[in-house]
Amino acid sequence: IVVLSAVALALSVAPSANADNSRPPTVKEWSNQLAAPFSLAVDGNSRVLIADGGTGVIGQLTSDGSVRPLVSDVPGLAGLATRGAWMAYGSSDEDGSTEPPVINSSGLNIRRPSGGTVYADTHAYEYANNPDGGQMYGVTDPATCADPMSYPGLLDSHVYAVASWRGDWLVADAGANAIFRVTDKGRISTLAVLPPVPVTVTAEMVAEVGAPDCYIGDTYWAEAVPTGVAIGRGGEIYVSTLPGAPGEAVSQGQIWKIDPRTGNAKEVASGLSGPTSIAVSGSSIYAAELFGGTVSVTRNGSTKTFVELPGALSVAASPNGTIWAATMASEAGPGTIVSISNRHVKVRGHYGHR
Repeated sequence: IVVLSAVALALSVAPSANADNSRPPTVKEWSNQLAAPFSLAVDGNSRVLIADGGTGVIGQLTSDGSVRPLVSDVPGLAGLATRGAWMAYGSSDEDGSTEPPVINSSGLNIRRPSGGTVYADTHAYEYANNPDGGQMYGVTDPATCADPMSYPGLLDSHVYAVASWRGDWLVADAGANAIFRVTDKGRISTLAVLPPVPVTVTAEMVAEVGAPDCYIGDTYWAEAVPTGVAIGRGGEIYVSTLPGAPGEAVSQGQIWKIDPRTGNAKEVASGLSGPTSIAVSGSSIYAAELFGGTVSVTRNGSTKTFVELPGALSVAASPNGTIWAATMASEAGPGTIVSISNRHVKVRGHYGHR
């Protein structure tokens, strides 16, 4: 389900920017030229790349605050990761005539160091395999209503987040409710399917959809909707989920740790308000909480606000511990990109083939 169309990674080797320091980190705005920066990627310590879904441009942040275009005219741009001179990003084609919008195509674009691009068609893979087709969503066991209000996993693909992992790419597909593993040659396999999220049905929920009152108090199993994927320093895989309706109306966001051998998901954090991106630095997991207007941090099973950041949409971590975040444009102003650190932060370097 495309729940993000309306509102719309790094491998870490050092402690986080504020993990062992009681002094609040400094938030520095570097640019206010963004629209919908769904994804960030840090190449090295100081090359910051931005995937702006509002403009369809992948750009590099420069020291003067401008964003130098690297790739342009990407439809439905979301998800961005690098591995050396390789780059991978998501694209989707959306039919805007329907509500909710229907995505007609989606996939991962893998740019080789030579400049050629391989397209991995996740939309076709979803239609051929439907990894969550065996899961049931909705009210599957009503207490008093005569009939369930449920449905099986639908055919839907929406590449939303990307990470590099063990020489391949991991894709958080918000439509498929799954994490896909994609090779450099474009071969797709299912790494994990995220479990449904239980939400208690309220009077407001049934009124909104016009359902009978007898469903009030029942458990609604919402689609998980993965929105972020990040890699820990030991290769651990973490995924954020922003449950589909009615879960998106309440703070039901979660962070999961995925076992790559079995695909099982273990909950790491819960109660997040609209997590749309995550990053790992040392033993800390950072989440951009769009509905909460914060970047939060989870350490040792405890989650708290790292910094207040209205419109927080994406987050990334550099190897030196600097946290980067971007905000979505709104009536209050354009989208921005900021650094969050207790140290002096530099932006330099030229992204290219090495």
